[in-house]
Amino acid sequence: VHLVESGGGLAQPGGSLRLSCVASGFTFRTYAMGWFRQAPGKEREFVAAVDLNNSGTAYEDSTKGRFIISRDNAKNTLYLQMNRLKPEDTALYYCAKSAYINTVRRVEDYDAWGQGTQVTVSS
Repeated sequence: VHLVESGGGLAQPGGSLRLSCVASGFTFRTYAMGWFRQAPGKEREFVAAVDLNNSGTAYEDSTKGRFIISRDNAKNTLYLQMNRLKPEDTALYYCAKSAYINTVRRVEDYDAWGQGTQVTVSS
């Protein structure tokens, strides 16, 4: 299993970024996928998850209404559109493969992880 994130960078408060995660080494369309983030000195936390075909999504409360998770099974790619960014969104963002077909939130429910892409929100 190989997950490669991209799209991170520096954004101003109120700005937007779009993260991508290209997956390989498994049948992408048969597993739910998720995004997590980890800020310095903090535990890895759930951001968003999507089921097999974009029909079901889940979000952490602070990202609901600002972030949108989606997937393109034809391209084996997971996305996270981040809008109205806040300084507290600053973290290393990870793409993760779920061990299940439905949306789940616990770190232990995911069995493969990317290396992460840094998102920094600052003026």
